[in-house]
Amino acid sequence: MKHTRRDHELPAVISGLGWRYHHLGIPHSQPRAEERHLDHLGVHVCGFGTSPYGIEWMRFEPQCDVPDIVKTVPHVAFAVDDLDAALKGKDILIAPNSPSDGVRVAFIHHDGAPIELLEFAPSVPSR
Repeated sequence: MKHTRRDHELPAVISGLGWRYHHLGIPHSQPRAEERHLDHLGVHVCGFGTSPYGIEWMRFEPQCDVPDIVKTVPHVAFAVDDLDAALKGKDILIAPNSPSDGVRVAFIHHDGAPIELLEFAPSVPSR
C-alpha cells in the first residue's frame, strides 16, 4: 500500500533517505541582472548566491544540450551523499557529470518534473 503523506510530514526523500534541499531552478528566457555565464554548459545562471530561499534562475543558450523539460520546467535540487546510490532505479534525464571541481550532478524525471541531484566532494562546500 502506498503511503499518503500528511500535511506536517516531510517528503520521503528527506525523512527517509536523508536528501537535503539545495535549490529551486527556474528556467527563463530574458537576461537578468548579475547573470553568470557558464560557457562549458551553455547556460546563464543567477540568484543562487543571493536568494535566501535557494532560487536559481537559469537561461539556456540554443545550443545547450539538455532535455527540453529541463529548459522549460522548474526543478528542485537535492544534495545527496552518494549520487550513484540515489540514482538506482530512477528515470535518468541527464547522466552524472561534473559541472565544476568537486561537484557531481545528475537529473532524474519523476511524474512530469525534473529533479536535480548533487553530490559534493567532502572538501568542497555546497555552492
